[in-house]
Amino acid sequence: MTYWLKEVAALPYVCGRTTALPQWKELDRPREKLLHHGRQYLSDAELLAILLGSGSRRETAVDLARRILHAADHDLHHLGQASISDLMEFHGVGQAKAITIVAALELGRRRQLLARPERPQITASVDAYHYLLPVFQDLTHEECHFLALNRANRVLRRVAVSSGGVSGTVVDAKVVFGRALQAKASGIILAHNHPSGQLRPSTQDRELTRKLVAAGKTLDLPLLDHLIITDGAYFSFADEGLLS
Repeated sequence: MTYWLKEVAALPYVCGRTTALPQWKELDRPREKLLHHGRQYLSDAELLAILLGSGSRRETAVDLARRILHAADHDLHHLGQASISDLMEFHGVGQAKAITIVAALELGRRRQLLARPERPQITASVDAYHYLLPVFQDLTHEECHFLALNRANRVLRRVAVSSGGVSGTVVDAKVVFGRALQAKASGIILAHNHPSGQLRPSTQDRELTRKLVAAGKTLDLPLLDHLIITDGAYFSFADEGLLS
């Protein structure tokens, strides 16, 4: 179970007095509030309550939503990391409700991906970070991707290289450069995430970077940067002078 949900999901459902839904004024109910006032006027708990659809005899959907958000430290990025089984740990959340929440959050993540320019120009490490963050956001396992760039440093495509466990993923330099050549890239930026939030590169990260730099020089297809990405920050080998 996701660490931030583990203890809180087991808390009693009564965290204070709850208000039965029939006692609410009609326009204060989440669905009616959205219909009459607009989505921007709803709190996170009210929006989540709409996804839940209903609560139980013990609590309203809004009360249940508040418990779930409390478990996620009121952070939607944390909530986005929850699995179906994590959400089902909450009293009142069955499989159907859990699936609805996970699907809605995934749609939000995909919307972020579509909002990017089709072929942005990467002029600094921060550009690559902002372009790739939606790809790695909310992942609880490591993945490695690279950006294939043309001579103007515009993105030709993003290529998924490998997917691993919580603490690592295996990257084959031959696979990376084989796919980069297929994409007709003039340079590449490698990136992988650290679900732990630890930004400092491991010994394996440094060794992989050295191999890719050497191979890139041989193929005249340079590794322009290697990013380690977390939800809130990144580490750039290029910025730190570690690509020589």
